[in-house]
Amino acid sequence: MVSDLQLRRENRVVIAHIYTATAAIALGAIFGVFQGFARADTIVAPSWFDYYRILTMHGVLMALVFTTFFITGLSLFVTYRSIPRERRLAVGWFGWGLMLVGTALAAVTIISGNATVLYTFYAPMKASPWFYIGATLLVLGTWVVAFEIFENINYFRKNNPGAPIPLVVFCAGATFVMWIVATLGVVAEMCLLIPWAFGWTHGINVLLTRMFFWYFGHPLVYFWIMGAYIIWYNIIPTRYGGNVFSDGLTRLAFIMLILLSTPVGIHHEFMEPGISTTWKMLHTLTTYGVAIPSFITAFAIFASFELAAIARGRRGFIATVRGLPWNDPTFSSAALGMILFILGGFGGLVNASYSMDTVIHNTVWIVGHFHVTVGGPVALTFLGAAYWMIPRLTGRALWKPHVALFQTRMWFFGMLIMSFSMHYAGLLGAPRRTAEVGYLGATTANVWQPYMLLAAAGGFFLFVSILTFVAVALGTLFQNAKTESMDVAFATPAQPATETPLMLQRLYRWGVVALALAILAYAGPLGELLRNPGYLAPGMRTW
Repeated sequence: MVSDLQLRRENRVVIAHIYTATAAIALGAIFGVFQGFARADTIVAPSWFDYYRILTMHGVLMALVFTTFFITGLSLFVTYRSIPRERRLAVGWFGWGLMLVGTALAAVTIISGNATVLYTFYAPMKASPWFYIGATLLVLGTWVVAFEIFENINYFRKNNPGAPIPLVVFCAGATFVMWIVATLGVVAEMCLLIPWAFGWTHGINVLLTRMFFWYFGHPLVYFWIMGAYIIWYNIIPTRYGGNVFSDGLTRLAFIMLILLSTPVGIHHEFMEPGISTTWKMLHTLTTYGVAIPSFITAFAIFASFELAAIARGRRGFIATVRGLPWNDPTFSSAALGMILFILGGFGGLVNASYSMDTVIHNTVWIVGHFHVTVGGPVALTFLGAAYWMIPRLTGRALWKPHVALFQTRMWFFGMLIMSFSMHYAGLLGAPRRTAEVGYLGATTANVWQPYMLLAAAGGFFLFVSILTFVAVALGTLFQNAKTESMDVAFATPAQPATETPLMLQRLYRWGVVALALAILAYAGPLGELLRNPGYLAPGMRTW
């Protein structure tokens, strides 16, 4: 048995991660709303805090800091609650501290104007070396959290020989197995960027840093998605009295994500020279392959909906959907995020197509796709899960659930407006990564300008939604109303037709296979770049 004191100590570690994520999304939203209105030409960014500095802070806080802290907190939470034991928490706190120091170091360099390189921090744009060191510490902190999760898995195996790892812990472990394989790319990139930024080398191979970044950059998306899947499979069914559709199918989906998330990054480099079309085509095929676990997830989630509806005497699509708890903010956020994910998935297929990508590659379509996939299934699911977790961590009832429900719907509609506007403006030719899209009143720019204004309006709704979330999160933390129960129950699999095959429980072995696949996918293109190193860039600072 775990003592109440031990449980409270565990909860404090998780609370530190979750509320750091809350602070990150709040600050990121402030920078985001200013960035959106500046790009729509409704405000002018001041010279002392220019557009690209705002954009870099927004991207780093939202895409790297918020998501990472939330996933580490979520993964520690499900691991601690599923594997009860007396444990020392120094490792969990050390991981959080390392991540926090790294975040602070990177943020200070951005605010000071020494790291205006966006969150896609590859050459030739050169930041302060302390920005790169801060990003490295953030990643190393996640490795510490991964060690904590793996150590608990090993403890469970040792004390429960032959028993399968609890499903929710398997999902968290699989997420970090994939993450370790993926972050090897950013570590390799930092080994080039840090000496270069300190001036210890004469130049840098730009294409090599970009390849290392995108080795990591696209699996980063699946790190976020796998965090959302942990919630969809293991927490959301408890909100409507359902079960996990299949233990084996769930493990298969996560294993496929371990294997297929990494060898896809070159589809971000279709426009890059120095990479042969053969390798670009190979990564196109693997990118389509990684859609398979998403289709599996869609089938499994709706099958769970349907089985729960049948158990209550409801049959048919409409009856199943109407019977779901749409007024529960935790369920509503995840379900609305699933709808956004469907829309984002279609855009992803366009991005992965070598021919179609040439049309939209450097347009704001990419920004719209990025926001609907990260801001929909990921961020919205995380915010809803926080409404479920925080009361169980603090022992306090959720503050104003109707306000939380309003927040989820405001986010959904704001994201729809902003993302649709960006997609359509991209088809009209509106560029991305530019501070100004009016082109001094050029006729072509006038065509997409109304959609930039509409995107800014959608961004404002998102800003209001995030402020509402912060109010609910803080209100829950500081109010005195106690919750009736701090019990945590994760969804259990439905009665299996067959036992889950042993091969679907070998978490670390699949990690080794994933690393081998990544090496096979990148050995050829890396070899091409190293055989033709070309010009070494001294670095650029355009701000």
